[in-house]
Formats: sequence, C-alpha cells, structure tokens
Amino acid sequence: MDAEDSVDRHIARWSGIVPFDVGTEAVITRIQLLAKHVGHAKDRALAETGLQAFEFETLHRLASRGAAARATPSELAAELLLSPAGMTGRLDTLEKSGLIRRLRTAEDRRRVDVELTDEGRTRWAAAMRLRGVAEQAMLAPFAPAEQAALSALLKRMLLHVEAGTP
Repeated sequence: MDAEDSVDRHIARWSGIVPFDVGTEAVITRIQLLAKHVGHAKDRALAETGLQAFEFETLHRLASRGAAARATPSELAAELLLSPAGMTGRLDTLEKSGLIRRLRTAEDRRRVDVELTDEGRTRWAAAMRLRGVAEQAMLAPFAPAEQAALSALLKRMLLHVEAGTP
C-alpha cells in the first residue's frame, strides 16, 4: 500500500529522535487512533439520538436483560462500576427523561426494579443501529475474509494481554 497515513508521518517525525521499534510503534499507534475514531463515531451516533454516553450505557445494560429489561439499581451500579449515590443520580435523570421507570415489586415493597420504557428501548435501538452503521463503515475497506482475519489477529493479541503477559 503506497498511501501514507498519519502514523507513517508520526514515525518519520520521531525516527532518530526517540528510540522505538518501528513495527510496534506502527501497530500500537494505529490501534490507538482507530479506537479514537470508533469513540468519535459512537459519540456522533449518540448525539443523533439525543443520548449522552452515560444514558446509553445504562439503557444498554437494561436492554441486555432481554424482554423484561429489568434490573435493580444495585445490579446496575455494580455492572457500571458506580456508587449507589451515583447510580441514583443517573436513574433520576433517565426517569425524568422518560427512558426508564422504577417499579416497586409486589413481593417486597422495599425492593425497586428499574426497567426500560418504550421510549428508552426506541432510543437505545436507534443508537445501536447508528453505531453499527458507523462501525461497518470503518470496516468497509476489508472483504469479509479480511475482516475475519483481522478479528482473529486482534483476538490473539487481546488474549495475550488479558492473560497478563506484558
């Protein structure tokens, strides 16, 4: 491939100034830049649906629970790594926006479940659809077999890192 990207220019700029392995620098810097591009694409998709990232993440956790789309606030807080107070504030915002509702359970009136409203499910689904379109557009240069090969290589790298190997 003859086209020069921003990483090629980065490497040329720093070569001879800072010691680094060119191959490693090229791969890692491209991964970092692609991750930023994915983040920006996801942010644009959320903006189109009027959702903030924290709202989407909470709706996403609820939607992952299937048709019922219910969880307790403490379950959500644990999944989202939030304090109980932080979760309460987030749920207050989502409830005021009509995206979730809090329900007292019949068995124990002290227990509260949180569930997606129809509007919450609709907005979450719209954001998922737009995010998917953005992600597919990023992979457009690759044929399906190339996408599978790239996925396999990245999986092997991730498994290596997740195993705690430096």
